[in-house]
Amino acid sequence: MRALRILVIVAVILGGLFVVADRVAVGFAEDEAAQQLKASEGLTSTPDVSIKGFPFLTQVAGGELDDVEVGIENFEASTGKPDESIRIADLKATMRGVAFSSDYSSATATSATGTATIAYDELLKAAKSEPTDVGLGFTARVVGLSDGGKGKIKVNVEIDPPALDPQTVSVLSTVSVKGDRVEVHADSLPSVGGADLAENVVRSITDFQQAIDDLPGGIKLDKVEAAPGGVEITVKGSNVRLAG
Repeated sequence: MRALRILVIVAVILGGLFVVADRVAVGFAEDEAAQQLKASEGLTSTPDVSIKGFPFLTQVAGGELDDVEVGIENFEASTGKPDESIRIADLKATMRGVAFSSDYSSATATSATGTATIAYDELLKAAKSEPTDVGLGFTARVVGLSDGGKGKIKVNVEIDPPALDPQTVSVLSTVSVKGDRVEVHADSLPSVGGADLAENVVRSITDFQQAIDDLPGGIKLDKVEAAPGGVEITVKGSNVRLAG
């Protein structure tokens, strides 16, 4: 009985040491992954990297991690135009099946899903905010974007008729994803002072799109919906590069 008691105590001590070693190792790995991701994506701040699953050391021995969660506070995505970017806020992604190279210099996830937010003032950059001639002496421009409720965007358009004071009208619009672009399309067109303007002319102001390229690791836009804090997007990808 005494020998059994000693064996149990030793087992408990060894188990505790293994847990401590495992947590130290996972903390080191998270820090290293965060630094590599920061360097590879050119981030201005260090992202959050959290390796899920226990024990970590047995996952390493198998050459693949079950789940890795990544959080990037602000990411400057390319718009496809020189020297122009759009800020993607609160990007959170879960990487699954993360395999890494033998020297741990690179890691690739089998699949990834995530969420992020584009603030309305960021998306507004894609709209026509300068007065634009829409015919018959009228000019128009987009002056603001906000949540229109029920997944819609409210687009505020300032219309300046000839010899009259400017007026602002609101248009509820549908936001959607098409390829690598976020598209805003008015559900119905505003009345422009009773003037008979061509639909395509009015839509040249109310409707617009924003390209979003080069998201981290090659993830892509999946879905988008208007929300109080901005446009919420979901992203997904396969064979996503986490580091290296």
